[in-house]
Amino acid sequence: MTVSGLEIRERAKTLGICIPSGIESQFEIHGSMVIEWNQRLNLTRIPEEEMAEKHFVDSLTLLLVPEVERAHTVIDVGSGAGFPGIPLKIARPELTITLVDSLGKRVKFLDSVIKSLNLHGVSCYHRRAEEIGQDKEHREQYDVALARDVAPLVSLSEYLLPLVRVGGVMVAMKGPSGREEIPEAQRALTLLGGRVQNVIDTRLPSGDVRQLIVIEKVKGTPAQYPRRPGMAKRNPLI
Repeated sequence: MTVSGLEIRERAKTLGICIPSGIESQFEIHGSMVIEWNQRLNLTRIPEEEMAEKHFVDSLTLLLVPEVERAHTVIDVGSGAGFPGIPLKIARPELTITLVDSLGKRVKFLDSVIKSLNLHGVSCYHRRAEEIGQDKEHREQYDVALARDVAPLVSLSEYLLPLVRVGGVMVAMKGPSGREEIPEAQRALTLLGGRVQNVIDTRLPSGDVRQLIVIEKVKGTPAQYPRRPGMAKRNPLI
């Protein structure tokens, strides 16, 4: 079984997401590479028959966020098998996208996908989120920072907000209970310079509920954040 680019297009269309014609084969190549490499890297637990929707269409729901549609620079933290960053780049080739993952083997996979798809304007880094957030080349440089259910919102805000320029947004891709994480994260968001702007509810064609939590960067992040690796998880800013 292979991932169908036509299926991705049609399912995305049911959500009001239009993607350019002629790019279906790029989705299919990415999907085939995930299936092949997954046998030795454990990139995903999602079955092959569900990848079109639960990886690709799910990634493309980001295009329902106006700030993502308008963005020029995007950073995807914890990119793993390339979701959501690579499908987003395929659908919007004009974007400049940075992919970040803490595991070298996954970064090797991402580099291979980028080369196979001949993608331009994509950079890939083997770094911890906390490290790249303190790097002057990346700190407060992005229109959008995003992650796909990498961590609770309170910790995720410390990973992502330092990377976002003032006026930009972070987007946390969550399941049906994403809203429930907002109260616990309020102190962290305020401290790090963020403010909840919107929560976009969507439902995949299969019925699975998704929530996109959009946080606007309203002021600069204090220099001490993010803290050293592991602190956001062990001692969240509650």
